[in-house]
Parts: sequence; C-alpha cells; structure tokens
Amino acid sequence: MSFAHKKSSLPAAQERRRFQRVKVHLLGRYMLPDRREFPCQIINMSPGGLALLAPGIGNVGDRVIAYLDHIGRVEGKITRIIDNGFAMTVSATARKRDKLAAQLTWLANRDILNLPEDRRHDRIVPRNPIAVLTLEDGQRMSCRIIDLSLSGAAVAAESRPPLKSMVRLGCVPARVVRNLEEGFALEFTHAQDAETLEESVSMR
Repeated sequence: MSFAHKKSSLPAAQERRRFQRVKVHLLGRYMLPDRREFPCQIINMSPGGLALLAPGIGNVGDRVIAYLDHIGRVEGKITRIIDNGFAMTVSATARKRDKLAAQLTWLANRDILNLPEDRRHDRIVPRNPIAVLTLEDGQRMSCRIIDLSLSGAAVAAESRPPLKSMVRLGCVPARVVRNLEEGFALEFTHAQDAETLEESVSMR
C-alpha cells in the first residue's frame, strides 16, 4: 500500500480526494482555541485530514493543535462534528505531507507485514554518539547511542533504567521499551524531525 500514486496530476475539483484515508488507532492529545487540552484517539487519517474520538469538541472552523503518537505535531481546523468527536484538516507543507504519507503507509502496513516497532524509520549511527540520559528521578548519566531513528534509539549505559520508565535523551522525551544485549531501546514520545534529530539528542 503506498501513497505515492495518489499524487498524480488531478483536476482541481478532485484535489481534496487525492489523499487516501487510512484506518489507524493512534493515541494523542489536542488543544482547542481556548487552550483546553484533551486526550484523543485517531480513527482514520490521511496527509490532508483526520478524524478523532474526543471528549472535548469545539466548533466547525476552530483551530486545533494535536500531538499524536508516531506522528508528532499536526494542526488544522475542525471541518465537521462526528459521533463522539470531530474531523479536521491537516495544514502542512508539501514536504510535511510527504513525511505524513510515509508514516501512514508504515502504520497501515505494520500489522500486515509484522514489522517490528524499531523498523518504521531508517536507523543511523550519529556522528557524535555520546549523549546525556536523564532518568525519571532527575539523575543524569552519560550514555552511548548505538543507533538512532526518528522514532527511537538503542542506547548503552552503565545501568539500565526500568522498563516503561520515562527518560530524556538529550532534550528528547522517551520511554524505555525493552532491554537489548548491549543496552536498551528507547521510543521517543513524538516522532522527531530528521534535520534536528542528532542535535536534539546530543543537547546537554
């Protein structure tokens, strides 16, 4: 399943249909114009819009900022009210839409292809692998980044934090998801930007 073929030249009247909606079950949170925040669950999404189940519903035309697991920050406007939630546009540059399309393609195929969580983004070895890991209790320790992706990292350190504990790699919030032979794996709370990834994890 790929979004690549959805971007062929289409008449202007079909512009809003050029993105295919994907059924997903993503958790996140969102903020309405009055700055109230609520948890939410996304039920379908495309690079141009999404529908979510939400306890706090605004009005059509309201601007919404949302932070979604595996996707990151998106914003747009409410287009219609649905049962127990609403649908909204996704305002994004062409580059951001391409990134969303790739993320949604992976999410749509994850169960079919049985892809492991840490394969959803290409992994790299950072130029500077030494970073600072901050634990839940505020303790800081040096660590070595084994490899890195937009969604997580494999890390080696003098001790292993408890599984499911929240930590910070550089300035990036993350969760300890499993132990590895030479360290442990982290999943970032939000997908990172490729241009600032290495700088963010090495910030002290």
